[in-house]
Amino acid sequence: MEIRDSKLESAIPIPECQPPMPYRYLEDIAPADAAFEAWGQTLEEMIAAAAEATLQIMVGNPETILSRDHRSFQVSDTEIDLLLLQVLQELIYFKDAEQLLLRVQAVRLERCTDTWTATIAAEGESIDPRRHQLIVDVKAVTLHRLQVLQTGGGWRATVVVDV
Repeated sequence: MEIRDSKLESAIPIPECQPPMPYRYLEDIAPADAAFEAWGQTLEEMIAAAAEATLQIMVGNPETILSRDHRSFQVSDTEIDLLLLQVLQELIYFKDAEQLLLRVQAVRLERCTDTWTATIAAEGESIDPRRHQLIVDVKAVTLHRLQVLQTGGGWRATVVVDV
């Protein structure tokens, strides 16, 4: 469900990513797909890192994406790994349906009984092949090897995307 122009007052802002990035690409996981691990001290940071890793599979120079358009959306699920899948699928949907490349700016998570809800604020702009170095088109997030684990240092996700 999309919510436009909403304020995420209690959301955790995502700090500017600086090397090393909070994700790494995985080799030999799925031959025709792309895979990565993303991590963060919090679930929110891990979700933002996974969103950035997905974007960087598609765009070789994500720093050229300007903050011209803003989108907010909410997704819910009882499982945190499926919630992550839904967040990434929404970002892919905006790329496909509206030709928007979006970077996650804030993530707010809530848990009510057995359901997780993520509210995401993202900024970006329309795809411009003259400025954006398009690498591959991510079509979807797969369930293959999808995993979110709590670790001693926070949270880690393994994600495979169909390209």
